[in-house]
Amino acid sequence: MGIPFISGLELRPINKNEVYPFVNVTQAVDLHRRLNVGPTDNGLLIRYPDDPYDRIWEPWSNVPYWAEISTSSAIQGADNDLFEVPSVVMQTAIQPVDSTDIKFYWAPKPQDKDPKYIAVMHFAELQKLKRKDLRQFEVYLNGIPWYDQAINPRYLYRDTVYNSNPKRGYLQYNILVSATSNSTLPPIINAMEIFMVLQTAELATDSEDVIAINAIKRSYQVKKNWIGDPCAPKIYAWERVNCSYAFSNPPRITTLNLSSNGLVGSISTAFANLTAIQYLDLSHNNLTGSIPDVLGQLPSLVFLDLTNNQLNGSIPANLLKKSQDGSLTLRVGDNLNLCANGTSCELPPNKKSSAISAVIIVPVIVLVLLLVVIFVLCRMRKWRALAANTSVRPQSEYNLKRKKDYADNSLQLENRQFTYKELEVITEKFQRVLGEGGFGAVYDGFLEDGTQVAVKILSQSSSQGFKEFLAEAQHLARVHHRNLVSMIGYCNDGENLALVYEFMSEGTLQDHLRGRSDRARPLTWRQRLHIALESAQGLEYLHKGCKPPLIHRDVKTNNILLNANLEAKIADFGLSKAFNSDINTHVSTAVVGTPGYLDPEYYSTFQISEKSDVYSFGVVLLEVITGQPSILPGAERVHVIHWVRQRLAKGFIETIVDERMEGKFNVNSVWKVADIALKCTAQSSNDRPTMTDVVMQLKECLELEGAGQGSNNLYSGSSNPHPRSDNLYSEPSEISQNSAFEMEHMAMLSPANGPAAR
Repeated sequence: MGIPFISGLELRPINKNEVYPFVNVTQAVDLHRRLNVGPTDNGLLIRYPDDPYDRIWEPWSNVPYWAEISTSSAIQGADNDLFEVPSVVMQTAIQPVDSTDIKFYWAPKPQDKDPKYIAVMHFAELQKLKRKDLRQFEVYLNGIPWYDQAINPRYLYRDTVYNSNPKRGYLQYNILVSATSNSTLPPIINAMEIFMVLQTAELATDSEDVIAINAIKRSYQVKKNWIGDPCAPKIYAWERVNCSYAFSNPPRITTLNLSSNGLVGSISTAFANLTAIQYLDLSHNNLTGSIPDVLGQLPSLVFLDLTNNQLNGSIPANLLKKSQDGSLTLRVGDNLNLCANGTSCELPPNKKSSAISAVIIVPVIVLVLLLVVIFVLCRMRKWRALAANTSVRPQSEYNLKRKKDYADNSLQLENRQFTYKELEVITEKFQRVLGEGGFGAVYDGFLEDGTQVAVKILSQSSSQGFKEFLAEAQHLARVHHRNLVSMIGYCNDGENLALVYEFMSEGTLQDHLRGRSDRARPLTWRQRLHIALESAQGLEYLHKGCKPPLIHRDVKTNNILLNANLEAKIADFGLSKAFNSDINTHVSTAVVGTPGYLDPEYYSTFQISEKSDVYSFGVVLLEVITGQPSILPGAERVHVIHWVRQRLAKGFIETIVDERMEGKFNVNSVWKVADIALKCTAQSSNDRPTMTDVVMQLKECLELEGAGQGSNNLYSGSSNPHPRSDNLYSEPSEISQNSAFEMEHMAMLSPANGPAAR
């Protein structure tokens, strides 16, 4: 039910231009087994750093009819080596004990439909042969030679063979490695890899189509989840994009529906590069200019919808011809300046005088209308001033503005959309109020599956909160992090606007620091550290993980919410501001926020940056330590920053620590957090750390606290509910038990010979 996240990512460089040559544009493969044959330690997996590409080689030995051989000498690869098997894998091998053959088999998995296999075998001679000795052998699949020639492994050099034509159609793949008649020694195998060839329907989309669709995406700044390959895999094809899938050819884009997507500008010529397109819908946008001739040259186009745009000029002759002969359905209605009959848009000679009259009359009419508008605006300004002086805002004006705002800022989000009636059911007609804000009230509710949610309703009397409300909806729809409150859905039902987001049962951090609600409970220092770290991680994501970055602009303890496990999440994105940090160091904007948390540099210069959030977070850290509000009550109204600095100047940290912690904390940890907080609240933004620096230092504080109070854990129960395993598999035996690829000596196929050995 949570947000996916990644904890780490390691990349391994491939130093070759070509590896595994049978993997190419027309063929992908899926690994079935990768085997280190004959290892002396049967439980050891070979992987990184022994294998620089992080392949995992599982052991395969202890077969009764095999003898294991090994060497401590390094195994060299050929100059044109395409596989680079680690030397430690090639230093072991097996050979048959009492025969001249090695036999084994595997069977396809039942769910695989007529699979095709490629087998890669690696050989190296490990013994120094006498002059008269010869080790030479051949490989057979179900009695048919699998490779073209006999194999003579070289001493301490790696040789690799594989079948270039994938094999298919067998219920069981029986492998025989047999010595030739000239060989004096039995065959050997050092390592082996088995791959199943994937169906070609999973090929990447045609490169020309990819270039074209990405050009369209950039040209119109399409706001959809268009990431990765447009058509492949099939189940993840882009929204409003349909593709054709041929068995042996790359997928092609056949349908593109960009209706009602707010497209602005001329029709891009990139559409002409979608040569397999059949259905193209660009209706209900703001496209201008003429229809390009190249659209008529699309060979497969059978449907083109350009209705309800602002196109002008004539329809290209080739499009008209296709429309008239029935090979193309063409829709161009509601384009006022478009000549739909295909004739020239120039006026006939006998109507030129009318046109001249129009040139004179139209500006006069426009001028008169402009004077009327100016008069009306002046009257409205006077009316508004009068209404403001009497503290009464005309309801009709408010409703007109609200309707205009709906038209200009309509919510078009991918989250679930609720109706107002559904919200009434969810909240039991808005019975339980969780909180109040400038936008309106937040209500407790339950979805049909029993999930508890919070429902934020925009008040009809709130004019200031409307823009903030829309901003929060847009931001919550695109930011996803475990330490940011998640939006479940929204309501845009007439004049009723609402947000539905995850329920945070423990309320705000401010509630717990002040003891203001029934949910509030005293927080230990370790709990406070966890909350501070998680809040910092949420802000760091806004600054570094979002594209473009977001400045929250209202970081405070009341906007840090806690769930049942006291996990912290940043909330209330109504004042958030996006900016391009690659180009700008700050954004000039009006001052907004909460007194006590406002960055003084932002307040004096009207220039905001990520460091403004850092300042506000420094104030939050001081509240976490002291339990005091940002501005202390009393006649002097001292800021908590000055209050802390005055007391720390005397060198006693205990004088600022919240008494509700009852002295149970690591002094070094508290000193370090206080130091971080004071650096965050430096007067100059250049002297403040980044949120990334703050996160790193808070982690160090948590380690200090853990060293001093290891038993004091934030969560009830296990201190580590998800213990880490440094190994990909918990036990090597699980690989054998769970794998569909079964290998064993051929003599063991009979039930009389007992259980199979791998």
